[in-house]
Amino acid sequence: MRTRIKSIPGSYTTIVHEMMIRLTVFALLCFSIYSCKKDGPTTNGIVQFVYTSDLHYGAPRSFRGANVDAGVVNQALVNQINTLPVKTFPDDGGVNAGEMIETIDFVIITGDITDRQEVGPPQIQAAAISWGQFAVDFLNGITLNNRNRQKVGFLLECGNHDVSNAIGYTKPVYPLTDATAMVNIYNLMLAPAMPRTNVTYNYSADKINYSRDIAGVHFLFVNMWPDSVQRIWMEKDLANVVSTTPVIIFTHDQPDCEAKHFTNPNGTHDINSIDKFENVVEERFKDADTIKVESTIEQRNLVAFLKVHKNIKAYFHGNDCNNEFYIYKGPDNDISLNVFRVDSPVKGIISGTEAEDGMGDETKLSFQTIVIDGDAKTMTVRECLWNTSGSASPIVWGISSTISLK
Repeated sequence: MRTRIKSIPGSYTTIVHEMMIRLTVFALLCFSIYSCKKDGPTTNGIVQFVYTSDLHYGAPRSFRGANVDAGVVNQALVNQINTLPVKTFPDDGGVNAGEMIETIDFVIITGDITDRQEVGPPQIQAAAISWGQFAVDFLNGITLNNRNRQKVGFLLECGNHDVSNAIGYTKPVYPLTDATAMVNIYNLMLAPAMPRTNVTYNYSADKINYSRDIAGVHFLFVNMWPDSVQRIWMEKDLANVVSTTPVIIFTHDQPDCEAKHFTNPNGTHDINSIDKFENVVEERFKDADTIKVESTIEQRNLVAFLKVHKNIKAYFHGNDCNNEFYIYKGPDNDISLNVFRVDSPVKGIISGTEAEDGMGDETKLSFQTIVIDGDAKTMTVRECLWNTSGSASPIVWGISSTISLK
């Protein structure tokens, strides 16, 4: 059951009109952004990525001595990303170790571009406004070029906040729905013949699932989490991939997906304030009728899928916001999968508002660079600490991990 929210000062119609004018300008970016599908480096060789997640436009945080909107933090992050071409990778024995970076081929963002538009205080702004800020800062503001001297490509996924803005939430939100982020990610990444609009977008049918072949590696971008529904699409996609081709998954949720993200197994399976299931993962939760348990059955089914597709070599995710390179063992300790989770500029569990003190250690703010040698089938992931000493911070290299993709 949803709670209807009384009008909040300011006309949402006016806001949306203003944002649509702004978004019309950014529509001109669509061709260059989507061109990453065909114009980026798709042959074997070395390819370089920037990876971040959970930008949470609209959320507040403490940053550099002030309480600011997420846009301030994300602008600072973009400024640092734009300095990468003149930086040198650390001499860590990984791919391109000790080499000047020069070019970045793709920027990957795995969701929660928008913060959930919850009724405050503080009132969180609508997804349309947040998407407009993201378009300014990232799609238009990142100035990196790929090795072909073309504008860097973007590879985007959705997060639970983006989805909840589109379909509703268990707590009061205003507006009740705003699918702007989901519509734009879907249109940019899937380039449908009939682009979706906020009116025509249907989350049940319009999942953001797509794949790319880059430098001899097959990339799967999976809507929210590889549940039983998304795995139907994944099976069809992987049927066309040679079994010796390495596969990497990028998605929002960690392998041990949170119970609350699944579809409500109770009653009419709706989103309500009692059951608190968010319905952002389409599979109905099987372990219990409450969100207070682990997703054991769902994980076991994922593990079974991974065992069949042994060429899936790595898994990248946001949501559980912190920089960590780890091995996922599954609920029964019967699999080993290399997993890379990335920090959030806003809601990091160490660097941001999800920390125990509610503020976090902003010197730990980080994003990742990913460098893949498609010929040697080797990948190096590096932590990039970008705010170690305030506004004058140089990028400081943190931990790194090099794995085989064979």
